[in-house]
Amino acid sequence: MRATGYALVVVVLGLAAPADADVFKVFGEVHGGVMAGQGRSGDQQDEAFFANAPNGMYGVRVGARFLILEAAIQHHQFRNGDRVATWTQFAAGIGVEAGLGSAKQNKAKTGTFFEVGANVAFGLGTGQQVDPPLSNDEVTDKGFLLEGRIGFGKHLNKLLDVGIAVPVSYGFFFKNGAGDDANDVSNQYQGLQLEVVAYLRLNIKLL
Repeated sequence: MRATGYALVVVVLGLAAPADADVFKVFGEVHGGVMAGQGRSGDQQDEAFFANAPNGMYGVRVGARFLILEAAIQHHQFRNGDRVATWTQFAAGIGVEAGLGSAKQNKAKTGTFFEVGANVAFGLGTGQQVDPPLSNDEVTDKGFLLEGRIGFGKHLNKLLDVGIAVPVSYGFFFKNGAGDDANDVSNQYQGLQLEVVAYLRLNIKLL
């Protein structure tokens, strides 16, 4: 088991070394895509947020990456006609980017790339359009999630990337509302979610 752990560390560091010379950067992404979800267990699994939200998705993600350590805030809106739901997520974990082009392309940020990440996150869901600032009475669901993410993209230049990402997450959720108790299992459920996201990303290298 220990050898497996060491091997994983070597693989991650091996990918990170040639992948991206940026030591510290901030980034912002504009998203569009689709989402699907399923309640997996718990008394409220039939009312799982992602299983019942509209499938069309758009939103934004902003964050920062130091070497392979990453933190991000993401806000997605799910729409189907006049029906709207939102999910706001705060995540931290690792992100690794590996260039797939030539050494010259990778250095100039003009080639294609593969990326992978893993996060732990806390999120808040609403069953309607948010009326800023977000208040607790607008929140229908809260959850803690483990998320994995893979993607492919292309550097347009040193500032802009375009690509496709597939985040998959599994979470523990509970319904929020008057009289609800976070320790009451009748308000809880577990769920699986998947998104296919097309993004335009702005990168600002600080170090």
